[in-house]
Amino acid sequence: DLAGPLLAGLFRMLFYKLTKDVYKYLQKCVESNKEFNLTLAVKSTTLTNGLKYSLATGNWGDQKKAMSSKAGVSQVLNRYTFASTLSHLRRTNTPIGRDGKIAKPRQLHNTHWGLVCPAETPEGQACGLVKNLALMCYITVGTPSEPIIDFMIQRNMEVLEEYEPLNNPNATKVFVNGVWVGVHSQPANLVNTIRSLRR
Repeated sequence: DLAGPLLAGLFRMLFYKLTKDVYKYLQKCVESNKEFNLTLAVKSTTLTNGLKYSLATGNWGDQKKAMSSKAGVSQVLNRYTFASTLSHLRRTNTPIGRDGKIAKPRQLHNTHWGLVCPAETPEGQACGLVKNLALMCYITVGTPSEPIIDFMIQRNMEVLEEYEPLNNPNATKVFVNGVWVGVHSQPANLVNTIRSLRR
């Protein structure tokens, strides 16, 4: 998991805890016939302390359920040298037990070509389970593919739903992020147009 989804999951859990506390306080107010005070109901420390605890200790989850939470999620950034900092920022971890002598998860898959460094991995039990991204590899931010599909439709791409194979049997398939979206009768022109816009 990346930092965003991990923090989002933690925030969701803490916010749910906060709403439960507000609900309990409201119930008490109704039972004892007291006036509801929002400043007393919402404890600001619930979110703050929860996030601080997880980021400080690395135990990702509720403080009271420390045994069930994931350990070592957040770490102190290694600043010995510039190379060690780069290496630490690009580290990936396979979340399976270290004790078993299973070879398959430790080996690089064919799809890792150019993405994962084949040399940089620690010795011992974590060998092959802790990997590093290749030096030229980077993680892109996800963007919606609809604008690209709309652009290609304007450049004479036939949408898959409207395509009749008998009318145009020699058309070339068009894929966007691995999804077949349509066909085009002049693929070379389309590819050149998109490449010229990319640069």
